[in-house]
Amino acid sequence: MHFGIIGAGLAGLTCAARLVGAGHAVSAFDKGRGPGGRMSTRRVETPLGQARFDHGAQFCAATTPGFARQLADWAARGVAAPWPAAGPDAHVGVPGMNALVADLAQQHDVTFGCLVKGLVHDGRQWWLVLDGERRGPFDAVIVATPAEQAAPLLSLHAFPMARAAAGTASQACWTAMLAWADPLPLDWSVWQAKDAKGNGALAWAARNSAKPGRGGPALGDPECWVVHAGPDWSRRHLEMEPDAVIGLMVEEFAALAGMALPEPLVARAHRWRFARPAGTGNTALWDHTLRLGACGDWLTEPTIEGAWLSGTALADRILAPVVA
Repeated sequence: MHFGIIGAGLAGLTCAARLVGAGHAVSAFDKGRGPGGRMSTRRVETPLGQARFDHGAQFCAATTPGFARQLADWAARGVAAPWPAAGPDAHVGVPGMNALVADLAQQHDVTFGCLVKGLVHDGRQWWLVLDGERRGPFDAVIVATPAEQAAPLLSLHAFPMARAAAGTASQACWTAMLAWADPLPLDWSVWQAKDAKGNGALAWAARNSAKPGRGGPALGDPECWVVHAGPDWSRRHLEMEPDAVIGLMVEEFAALAGMALPEPLVARAHRWRFARPAGTGNTALWDHTLRLGACGDWLTEPTIEGAWLSGTALADRILAPVVA
């Protein structure tokens, strides 16, 4: 069969890899300019060179044998490397977190910068609706987008799937990207809030340039930090302008660091509206009659492994023999 996949993140591309391995064809479409999504790496030019920030997912770790094998494969090929500062099993993409998604994307037919606005089923095959055109036909369609974007795509065709997506709430997250010419005089590179619910102003702070393959001042590059606000703080400041948010977050980071911060080379804020989905416990959704499915970390847990597990589970369901 020829599958159309909406969303070329880790879940969708993991599913694609398994389907292609079983002899099917896949065409994926993603609204982003390139691979990454919430595993994106932001690059900013400065007088000292390029500053790079993993401003979404910070690292990944394996708790299941399947993802452990995937992580080991990435590490063996230099696509991932251990980052002990974040934990004994923590790994990061090299040279950025988006390297993990890019590695899968290059193996498939992926069209970026392509926003799919709807689905049409003619009784036999599927078509994807874009601005002023359609793509297809496809024998089956997989929706691998965040729940908030999946719900309207699924609503006209599979109400139970759409209801599951619509009922999944995501926590927002404001992220600060900060760079300096010289290293900050701190004896730590990773800080994580002890409050499990993340009710404080900040939830995470990491010296991004200390990750493997990132460069940093030792190589003449800027010192880069990524700071995540807590979910409650992010919700309360969600509609503020980024320039106002970055000022507040720099103040919070200075308080955390216990020092007056020098003027940064880069100070930018990014708003993730759908940063941490709650999960539904379904792992993946598939309607064999319609040949329509959904996968993503909103169905499992808001981790890189969660996205991988969901894409794997959906492919397994699709490839399983149909029992009459």
